[in-house]
Amino acid sequence: MPDAAAPESASTTGEFLTRVQNQDPLAVRAPLRVLAWLSFLAEVIIIGTGGAVRLTGSGLGCSEWPLCTPESLVPIYADQGVHGLIEFGNRTMTGVVGLLALAVLLLTLHAIGGRRLLVRALWFALGGIVLAVVVYIATTTLGPVLGAALMSTALLLSVVAGAADSLRRTTRRRDLAVLAWVVLVGIMAQAVVGGFAVISDLNPFIVGFHYTASLLLVCVTAAFLVRLNAVPGPREPAVPTWFSILSHITGLALAATIFFGVLTTGNGPHSGDANIERHGFDATILAHVHSWPGYILAALVLTLTIASWVQRLQPRKWLLVLVVAILVQVGVGVWQAREGLPELLVGIHMVLASLSAATYTVVALSLKRPAQRSADA
Repeated sequence: MPDAAAPESASTTGEFLTRVQNQDPLAVRAPLRVLAWLSFLAEVIIIGTGGAVRLTGSGLGCSEWPLCTPESLVPIYADQGVHGLIEFGNRTMTGVVGLLALAVLLLTLHAIGGRRLLVRALWFALGGIVLAVVVYIATTTLGPVLGAALMSTALLLSVVAGAADSLRRTTRRRDLAVLAWVVLVGIMAQAVVGGFAVISDLNPFIVGFHYTASLLLVCVTAAFLVRLNAVPGPREPAVPTWFSILSHITGLALAATIFFGVLTTGNGPHSGDANIERHGFDATILAHVHSWPGYILAALVLTLTIASWVQRLQPRKWLLVLVVAILVQVGVGVWQAREGLPELLVGIHMVLASLSAATYTVVALSLKRPAQRSADA
């Protein structure tokens, strides 16, 4: 009888320790917090620099990928002029965003798993770099573009393998680890998509996907900031059911607005290069279609904001921020349409869309709160 009881006791103790570990607040040090904010800001900034590339007609300022020209990694001002500098500046910004995401990931792994998780991630990183170099050397005869694509694919697969290994071993604050890995993997994939955009002569669908993915990364970095200070453990609704349903409908309206906005821009006058013309959808019709979910979105957000303040619900402050952002967006959208889509207003509209999506992400995460039983425990 004692022998039979011992395993059950050990199992219960192990489950208890795991549960306590998952519910312990994470000690967030200043470097992680600062770098997480810088990562979020960098994701917003790269949308602005990417918009500058398109709006100034610099999409093919660097005509090659991964090189800028067939002979040079960097632009030659005498040949590419300012367009080459603008395009290469956006490529450089990708490196900055990637380094910040890597720093956030490593600090996160150290915070939640100590030296063990950190060292394993570094080994995967080193292995990925070695594999990428070997692949590139082995495929140089296929040309620089295909060689770079295969090298990037090898490096991306190594990071995905590292993420799978890390998450399998993470027993505490897995939510933060998942978000940090998603950002890094997303940035690496984005670099490859950007290369395909250049190779395809700025295909509007690839360029639109490139922007949408960047916007989603803004949302993920915003979610990381929210979860960084959140209490771990089970969560329960913090708002009435009808409010939660209406909030998710608002999210669908926001997604539809952004989707039609991307289609509109992809078929408008700002193609990214003076020698490229857009074909396909009628941008004038799309502009009207884009405005319909935009007005519905504004009405829904205003309704949620008023209801949240009347009932003093948890998301009310962020909803107030969201309603201001959406109203400004509507104003800028109407203004740019009446003025013939000036570049500056279009760029502001693109950046505000990402900030609106990030704010909605915070609102969506505020619909739940730590379960009372977890707080009592």
